[in-house]
Amino acid sequence: MHRQIAVLLFPQFSNLCLANMVEPLRAANTLSRKTLYQWHFIGLDAGPVLSSSGLPVTPEMALSDLVRADYLCVMPSYGHREFLRAPILRRLRAAAGRCAALVGLDTGSLVLAAAGLMDGYRATSHWDVLTEFEESYPEVTVVQDRFVIDRDRLSCGGATTTMELMLELIARHHGPMLSLDVGALFMHGERPGVGPLLPGVAGDRVVRAAAALMRRHLEHPLSIPEIARHLGLSQRGLEQRCQTAAGQSPQGLYALIRMAEAQRLVQDTPLSVAEIAGRVGYADASAMTRNFRRTFGLSPRAMRAPAVITPGR
Repeated sequence: MHRQIAVLLFPQFSNLCLANMVEPLRAANTLSRKTLYQWHFIGLDAGPVLSSSGLPVTPEMALSDLVRADYLCVMPSYGHREFLRAPILRRLRAAAGRCAALVGLDTGSLVLAAAGLMDGYRATSHWDVLTEFEESYPEVTVVQDRFVIDRDRLSCGGATTTMELMLELIARHHGPMLSLDVGALFMHGERPGVGPLLPGVAGDRVVRAAAALMRRHLEHPLSIPEIARHLGLSQRGLEQRCQTAAGQSPQGLYALIRMAEAQRLVQDTPLSVAEIAGRVGYADASAMTRNFRRTFGLSPRAMRAPAVITPGR
């Protein structure tokens, strides 16, 4: 069964946002050799819609002609305030009732919020308008995340985060391995592999997918049986793949990924050790510190301390 996606283009939409939404879906179809997704461009009215750089896209239908869709993606960008007029919002509410889920891309979540369609949901938007979003729509829980999936409401903050959102949807619909392969086509994210602590992982697609799942579930770690089920493997099968590719058990791989993120937070953020422990799934900061010292040979505080420079050297 394929999913139907309606893309509502507003005048001055972002070309980059549109490409980052559609191309991952196209790639998922190509790599799977199946039609997993179908998309249709729609406009507020008939006739071409010009992007912010003047590229015209001719919608297949007007918003009022939309019969149904699994996802209605709302894509304004610059000048989104021009579309907060009552007649447009009424048409958007009517169309929303014919769609299973709504997606606000770039400033699209503000337009959805203006129509009363984000009340009671978590959402994000482009960082330039987050303060406006929060102040104008107190019924929405506005967060600074790059993208948010809250039940049947999805939102993201701009062009690059649109690709991240699409990759997450592909992973949820069709598994992390397909999502990884789609991302690799666009050189998205890290080079295949999971960093210098984990040599050998890049060569095994299944272990890369397991590592990707682990990285997405740091604060609330998954159990190893859950990861195996996500990948369609037995626990023993996952253990054998991890041991062969990385010389680690899945538990050991997970621990190293959590420690790599803890190291990044120690070096790149002012978060306390307790906060870092929570971010990487430890209820006890002391336990995290012990594992950190075992992995890196230093405590988090020692790693964060400025180096002492000896005079004359």
